[in-house]
Amino acid sequence: MNLKNLTSRMKNARELMLLGVVTLMFVVMCFASPYFLSGANLLAVLLSLSMEAIMVIGMVSLMVSGGFDMSVGSIVALSGGIAALLMKSGVPVWLSVVGGMATGALVGLFNGFAIAKLGITPFVTTLASQSMGRGLVLVFMNGKNISSLPESFTWIGQAKLGPVQMPVIYMLILMIIGDFLLRRSRFFRQNYYIGGNFKAAKLSGIHAERMQIVNYVIMGLLAAFAGIILTARLGSASTTAGVGLELKVITAVIIGGASMSGGEGTVVGAFLGCILMALIANAMTLLNVSVYWQ
Repeated sequence: MNLKNLTSRMKNARELMLLGVVTLMFVVMCFASPYFLSGANLLAVLLSLSMEAIMVIGMVSLMVSGGFDMSVGSIVALSGGIAALLMKSGVPVWLSVVGGMATGALVGLFNGFAIAKLGITPFVTTLASQSMGRGLVLVFMNGKNISSLPESFTWIGQAKLGPVQMPVIYMLILMIIGDFLLRRSRFFRQNYYIGGNFKAAKLSGIHAERMQIVNYVIMGLLAAFAGIILTARLGSASTTAGVGLELKVITAVIIGGASMSGGEGTVVGAFLGCILMALIANAMTLLNVSVYWQ
C-alpha cells in the first residue's frame, strides 16, 4: 500500500468516525426529546449552521495550507454593513451586493499580501484585521443597526425552496463545489503540499505565495457572502454580527480533522464538525440546559 492510499484511508476513517458520532447523537436525541425529529426543528438546525458551513469551506483551504483567519467574523459584519449602507444611499441592490463582496475580497487580499509577501504571521495579521474591521463597522454604521432594507434584497436570505430556506440551499451548493475542488482540482490540491512542507512545495515549482493570497481572498469572499446572506435573512445589518464566529468556524474545521500545522483536512469533515456543534447546541436547548451552562 503506497503512502497516498494510506493517507486517503486515514482521512476517510476520520470522516466515518465523525459521521458515527453525529449519527449516535442524532439517535440519542430522538429518544431524549419528542421535538427533535420535527421538520421545523431539523430545518432550524440546518439554518443555524448555514453561515458557519459556508465559511468553513474557505477555512479548510487555509488550514490545509498552514494558515487560518481570525477576521472572518468582522468581515461578516463589515460586508453586510457596507451593502446595507449602499442600499440606504440609493445604490441598486445588485451593485450594493457587489460592494459588500468586494469589501470581503479586499480584506482577504490585505491578509494574504501581509502574510505571503511581508512574512507577518497569520495570527497577528488576521487578528489586526479583525480589530480594524470591527472598528470600521462601528465608524461606518455610527454604532447603530441599519434596518428597513428593500424587499428585493431581503428575499435573498428569506426566500424558500419548498420548506427549505435559501441559506441552506446556498450552503449545500457551495459545500459540493468546495469539496469537489479541494479533492479533485489540481490547483486547490496544491494546498496540501504547501501545508505539508512549504519549502519543498516552492522548490517543486508551486507558487506558494500566490496560492496563499488566493486562499485568503476566497476566504474573504465566502465570509462576505455569509454576511450579506445573514443581513438579508435578518432584514437589517447589525454592528455585532459575526462576533465570535471565527472561533466556531475554526473549531468545526479542527473537529473535522484539519491540523493547525497544515497538510490535513477536508470540506466534508469540516461540514460534519459544523453539524456536530449545531446538534450539541440544539440538544442543550431542547433539554432545557441553562444558558449559563451552555
